[in-house]
Amino acid sequence: MPNFALPYLAYLLSALLLLAGFVAIYTRVTRFDEWTLIHQGNIAAALSLGGALLGFSCTLAFSIALHASWRDFLLWALLAMLVQVAAYAALARLLRGMNQAIHEGNAAMGGLMGAVSLGVGVINAACLT
Repeated sequence: MPNFALPYLAYLLSALLLLAGFVAIYTRVTRFDEWTLIHQGNIAAALSLGGALLGFSCTLAFSIALHASWRDFLLWALLAMLVQVAAYAALARLLRGMNQAIHEGNAAMGGLMGAVSLGVGVINAACLT
């Protein structure tokens, strides 16, 4: 096995596990059941969750690319989780009825939530530089 394979696999598997953990936490925090709604064809829920996944993934990617330490990568990933959940909570408070709108399939609201999550993730990732 080449020298780079072990670190590559460690980062890849860690990032995938962190992504799965983020999804588990994020879908527990939101006030609607994304998976049920997505299975029912609710585009708003898919846009909202998709944006959060991409936003969190941006921070994971930047952290892997910019930090030599696996420990630092894990720390930034955990902080990114907190930032993404805080962004959801702040937007839910600012936009009364957002959760209900997403539950009802309002794609515009889901798109906005997804875009905000992605934007927060990109900004969070850029702060790592």
